[in-house]
Amino acid sequence: MNYRHAFHAGNFADVLKHLVLTRVLVHLCAKDKPFRAIDTHAGLGVYDLEAEEAGRTGEWHDGFGRLEAPFPPEVEVLLAPYRAAVAAVRARFGATTYPGSPAIIRESLRAGDKGVFVELHPVDAQTLAQRYASDSRTKVMHLDGWTALNALIPPPERRGLVLIDPPYEERGEIDRLGAQLLKAARKWPTGTYLGWYPIKDVTGVDRMTAALDAGLERPALRLDLMIERPDDPTRLTGTGLVVINPPWTLAAEAELFLPALAQRLARGGYGAFRCEQLGPEA
Repeated sequence: MNYRHAFHAGNFADVLKHLVLTRVLVHLCAKDKPFRAIDTHAGLGVYDLEAEEAGRTGEWHDGFGRLEAPFPPEVEVLLAPYRAAVAAVRARFGATTYPGSPAIIRESLRAGDKGVFVELHPVDAQTLAQRYASDSRTKVMHLDGWTALNALIPPPERRGLVLIDPPYEERGEIDRLGAQLLKAARKWPTGTYLGWYPIKDVTGVDRMTAALDAGLERPALRLDLMIERPDDPTRLTGTGLVVINPPWTLAAEAELFLPALAQRLARGGYGAFRCEQLGPEA
């Protein structure tokens, strides 16, 4: 309840998370059948990078701020939907804004699709609800994200995604992420799940992904982006996502955009990445 994403909007973790999110949304939009996108820890939806919170940390300068120069063409093709989502949100809310995951999801919703945004913080939930009150495709819920995950699946639609992006304020939350992903994938086996995690202590992430690798009945990917040497387990040196039921193209795409991001966002001359298959197809 103390975490406010406004201080971290547009940082390097957002870049990876939102890029992968847009790649999954592109895949879902490739078919005519409707889908449902559930964001369990939604936040405010839109953030002002010139506001006091973002200005206090300036994290976006070393994240989205480093993406201004173009990448090689094969990487730019993959970044294009992400860049388009940011541009669309800025056209609506102002040139200094940055979209959270609800705003990115909303930009991809078609007439029959649904977006469900869950937020526990009462002020943020109210702001989010007011922001999307006029959009019949979206629904905002003031609820604990973990509770919502269990309650909202399986949805009426067979196709869709769940983004799980907790604040990691509680001890053991990385292990909880793995356990909840296993449970959810059994309850709604056709959904695509994106579980985000910070990387401080790599051993905790290794433990969580090893448990997923042993327990998953569906294919998955572990996508890690390191921007500093992981020498100090108390510092945020990287970020990652577990993607269950990934689009069949995502592994090959990640092999292109992960090294490009690692090079561009590296600090102190160190950048690294991991693209690893988990589950029965590993």
